[in-house]
Amino acid sequence: MKPILLQGHERSITQIKYNREGDLLFSVAKDTVANVWYSVNGERLGTYNGHTGAVWCVDCDWDTKNVLTGSADNSCRLWDCETGKQLALLNTSSAVRTCGFDFSGNIIMFSTDKQMGYQCYLNFFDLRDPQQIEDNQPYMSVPCSESKITSAVWGPLGEFVIAGHENGEIVQFSAKSGEILKKIKEHTKQINDLQTSVDLTTLISASKDNMAKLFDSSSLDHIKTFKTERPVNSAAISPIMDHVVMGGGQEAMEVTTTSTRIGKFEARFFHAAYEEEFGRVKGHFGPINCVAFHPDGKSYSSGGEDGYTRIHYFDPQYFDFELEA
Repeated sequence: MKPILLQGHERSITQIKYNREGDLLFSVAKDTVANVWYSVNGERLGTYNGHTGAVWCVDCDWDTKNVLTGSADNSCRLWDCETGKQLALLNTSSAVRTCGFDFSGNIIMFSTDKQMGYQCYLNFFDLRDPQQIEDNQPYMSVPCSESKITSAVWGPLGEFVIAGHENGEIVQFSAKSGEILKKIKEHTKQINDLQTSVDLTTLISASKDNMAKLFDSSSLDHIKTFKTERPVNSAAISPIMDHVVMGGGQEAMEVTTTSTRIGKFEARFFHAAYEEEFGRVKGHFGPINCVAFHPDGKSYSSGGEDGYTRIHYFDPQYFDFELEA
């Protein structure tokens, strides 16, 4: 399994995302630039320039028309995917931590950080109404006073947003009324990443408490737990196999105190049903901040603290692999 190395960022990767077909891979980092790559050969298609702070999140709508990025420069920006032109600029009072298109691509949500005396808000905009964008007035803004949102994804059918919080809670917010539909606390520490399966029926959470957990996305029933001995920064569900991949490692600030081998900078593969680890992929010279499966399940990518994104195409043996129960 020889990786394709994407070198397009000077600072650590914060998030990577495939579009729905998987021919494009978007990467954002702490260096103000959003890059888009061809996932088949790692060629860079272009950049989205305009942010003036670290870019925390990126998302792409279902037909790859628009790209959404959220940044520490207190703005969320909408781009034309093909041309790289900025279509909309939504200013906020604090850093934008998470962002996402709903399934229709018409409604966007993003959450802002609790900092500098400002509350953490979950904002909803309808892109079909240009007035909302012009006035910078979301049709709904939900305050989260208890604990700030660290990760959020749209649930099935665009009915609600599932948000992971700093205190380990996972909450469903209705996209129509803004009320809390369900709330669970299965993790003891901060949730670093939430990702849904391709069909949006299941959800995987990665947490600082060294665990990743699998949930039913509509009922939030806890299904499986994957334990490691290091904080999990990101976890993704394979679209074709019963596999999950996890990336982690220690806190970035403690990295220099250990050798690369002890640092556990590998991507780790677990069987989703048996909760057993069956493989590791080395490569990054620093903790893995984000992992993502290609929508066809034949490759996966990881973005690290080292500023590199790696695309790994699986060997044929991977698809024949059966875990002996």
